[in-house]
Amino acid sequence: MRRKILVVGLLSLIGLGAYAQKRNTTTRKRTTTKQRSAQPAKNNMASTTFTTQPAVDTAKKVKPFERPLDGYYKKANILSARVTPYANLREADVVYAKRVWREIDLREKMNQYLGSPRARLIDVLMEAVEAGELTAYDPNPSKGDPNGDGFAVPLTPGKAKARLADSVVVDKYDAKGEKVGSSMQAGEFNPDSIIRFRIKEDWVFDKQRSVFEPRIIGIAPLMKLKVAGIESDFQPVFWVYFPEARQVLATKEAMSRNNDATGLSFDDVFMKRLFTSVIVKQSNQKDERIKDYAQGIDRLYESEKVKKSLLDWELGLWQY
Repeated sequence: MRRKILVVGLLSLIGLGAYAQKRNTTTRKRTTTKQRSAQPAKNNMASTTFTTQPAVDTAKKVKPFERPLDGYYKKANILSARVTPYANLREADVVYAKRVWREIDLREKMNQYLGSPRARLIDVLMEAVEAGELTAYDPNPSKGDPNGDGFAVPLTPGKAKARLADSVVVDKYDAKGEKVGSSMQAGEFNPDSIIRFRIKEDWVFDKQRSVFEPRIIGIAPLMKLKVAGIESDFQPVFWVYFPEARQVLATKEAMSRNNDATGLSFDDVFMKRLFTSVIVKQSNQKDERIKDYAQGIDRLYESEKVKKSLLDWELGLWQY
């Protein structure tokens, strides 16, 4: 009996000890968890108490200016236009060739669009020269270039632009206000002062293709230069090599008086001959200009005579 009581007592003590140990372990875990959760709270309280919050920027962000589209579609095709090259021409295939110089007057009704304020031909050429895309050549005669149109002497962009500016006489005065002399200074360039262009071209007959066609070699803006206060005749300001200028002209749109959606480039103007002109010279043994042997209305008659001679030569090929 006593043994049973002792065994029961021992089991009871062991159970009480295990229960107390388990309870102490649970209490420690809860205490540790509470301490850990309380510590960040204290840290947050400290940061809230001693740290000042940055001021909130309530100003609205200003968007960069975006220019609206001037229309309902963007003209981008002409910007990526490519030049249609000439057919290859061999010397052995050239049966006939004639060099001709023409002048385009922008005051003519058919040529007025070339001087439109929205797209001037002179502006296109000058922008390309200033950007280094084109080379301007000196029109003054030299030993190797007696006519000045052989692309012999290149000009810097600054010199080319200076030749377009009208020269102005500026008086010089001394300290007493008395005139002591004068000097010539370049004025500002006025694009509207360019009303004529000169074209140098070759008319060739290619027997390989049986085609009689003109090929433009150079183009030059013309101005009336003032010498000693006296205006001279129209003279070339500089020459531009046309094959080099074609890619520049192909990406510049020319204005049309009939339709704004033609997509017409300045290269198309010259390749399709969409201009009217007057012949001022043809290649001859005396190297004479038409004005050297014809005056007044006879110049125009002689110009038409040269045009007719070119057409008659082509027509004469197909007579049987």
